[in-house]
Amino acid sequence: MKGYLTYLILWTLKKRDMNGAEISREFEKRRGTKPIPGTIYPSLKELRKNGLITVDSTKTYTLTQTGESELKSACEFFCKIFYDADEMSEYCKK
Repeated sequence: MKGYLTYLILWTLKKRDMNGAEISREFEKRRGTKPIPGTIYPSLKELRKNGLITVDSTKTYTLTQTGESELKSACEFFCKIFYDADEMSEYCKK
C-alpha cells in the first residue's frame, strides 16, 4: 500500500475533508482491512510538511490548492500507466 498511499490520501480528501479515522475507514472499504495508524499518520504528516494538505484544530485534513494540482498530475500519470484498467478489472473478476 505504501507505493500508492499518498495518492490514495489525496484522492480520498478530494471527495471531502476527513480526519485520520475516516481516511482509514475509506481505505478499509478499498482493501478489506483497516490500515494501522502507523501507516496513515506519517504520510499525513509528510503531506502537511509538503503543503499538499492542511489540518485544523479538530484534526480534519483538507486538500490544499497545491495538493489538488499534485493530485491532478499524479492522476494523469496513473491513467497513462493503467490505461487498460477496465480490462484489468474484468480479468480480476474471472
